[in-house]
Amino acid sequence: MSARVREAWARRQAEGGRALIPFVTAGFPRRSATIEILRTAEDMGCDLIELGVPFSDPLADGPAIQHTSQAALSRGVTLPWIFSCVAKARRHVDVPIVLMGYYNPFYSYGLERFCRDAAAAGVDGLIVPDLPPDESADLKRAAGAYDLSLVFLIAPTTTDARVRAVARASTDFCYCVSVTGVTGARRAFASHTDSYLRRVRRLIQKPVVVGFGVSTPAHVRRLGRWADGVVVGSALVPVMEKAGSNRGLARGLRRFLKPLVQAAHGL
Repeated sequence: MSARVREAWARRQAEGGRALIPFVTAGFPRRSATIEILRTAEDMGCDLIELGVPFSDPLADGPAIQHTSQAALSRGVTLPWIFSCVAKARRHVDVPIVLMGYYNPFYSYGLERFCRDAAAAGVDGLIVPDLPPDESADLKRAAGAYDLSLVFLIAPTTTDARVRAVARASTDFCYCVSVTGVTGARRAFASHTDSYLRRVRRLIQKPVVVGFGVSTPAHVRRLGRWADGVVVGSALVPVMEKAGSNRGLARGLRRFLKPLVQAAHGL
């Protein structure tokens, strides 16, 4: 529920530093690994988790996340399976889980039913990259009825007035896309990324997370100067793909996440 999201932000504010938020696609690299991934992320100190809902046409995602979506779909990952997986994970995992997915599957499922089933499973919020706030009234109403946090995106091209509108529409935090483009690990960020994030930070009071391209502790430290949380996604894909077992997957994730969490919490 959104209360769990608010508690996570309050805890991070009290402890200092920035939130580290991994993005993982449900059912990747195999269906049996998802709960272990969620448990490992919480054990390593991640503050929230974005759980990707695989979709056949992920418009905002680069090759790495597209690959995870296609792999998960080929293994039969569906919304009911994701809800069942989250419900099982909730026996062990307390960290907020926010579904990140595209509007079409949610709409096809039925917005009221989707939000009801998501909340019943233990989902805390939704990020819908292809849904503008202006067209979100139906989902916003359904999400609010089941106490789900709803998060909208801000891009480098978003005007000041639009940034404020996105902040008003978002329930507990906003998501800044670091680049004008799709997801994918990057070696460096342009200098104007800093001025863009400073501008957003000046305009709104809600917590702001930044994602797309984050792959190193140095990235976390740089972007964390302006944002309240940093999302890492594509850089996790090769780590997860190399693991031959769920136990090996957990070991690889721990090694990769540890310096990122330290960088975020040390700010």
